Amino acid sequence: MTEILNDISPLWGVCPFREIQDNLIKCRALSRLPAHPRSVIIMAFPYLLPEEYYENSNISKYAVPADYHDILYARLERAAEKLREKYPEEEFVFFADNSPIPEVRAACVAGIGILGKNSLLITEKYGSFVFLGEIVTSMPLASSGGEIRGCLECGECTRACPCGAIVNGKINKELCLSDITQRKGQLTAGQQELIKKSGCIWGCDICQNVCPLNRAADTTDISEFINTADGKIEAGTPVEGRAFGWRGEAVIRRNLDISKE
Repeated sequence: MTEILNDISPLWGVCPFREIQDNLIKCRALSRLPAHPRSVIIMAFPYLLPEEYYENSNISKYAVPADYHDILYARLERAAEKLREKYPEEEFVFFADNSPIPEVRAACVAGIGILGKNSLLITEKYGSFVFLGEIVTSMPLASSGGEIRGCLECGECTRACPCGAIVNGKINKELCLSDITQRKGQLTAGQQELIKKSGCIWGCDICQNVCPLNRAADTTDISEFINTADGKIEAGTPVEGRAFGWRGEAVIRRNLDISKE
């Protein structure tokens, strides 16, 4: 199993299903869980690129490569297929983003990172610049972690957030600039001003950029992220196949117009 998983992700761990079963997210994917889930194999996929990839970028770092959903799905599906072949008596079901698993909590329990005040997982090697995916299995596996641990409590992310979205150690999505850039319709004058000042038309990296635990974060060696990087969105840039493509072209074009005013 270790060889299969190492080939898919450089960082993974195991969370017993019982540790998160009372915190499952109600979504359509909930029905896909195995009939008798025993373990969650949680994987972290680093996406940070060298700084030169972000020169003149106007989108969040996570959106610079091609749509991470497609990349993670392909890798997780490959892993699940190999595991089914090796352990035909067990079930292996993969999820990413649209998942009933509270991914950050599961990753913390699995010991692959700690919980940041911005509600993100912070790993020792890659910081918080990771995507999460998981394979839920009927196979009983030993836990690789223990109790959930918090971050340094330095408060840098809280102070740096231009919207005051980090409250009592949690992110308030209604206030979060990343969430604001993803909303449809007309934005308030204040929200438009936030986009102008940030220079980012999709997402926000401010709380991650100021985090001390991200200062020495390693860059990714995942070829799918490296080979598809494009950090500059312009009027004619296609949105298909990008992390923001699900929201449609109108929102990106609106934000782009706001940034140029």
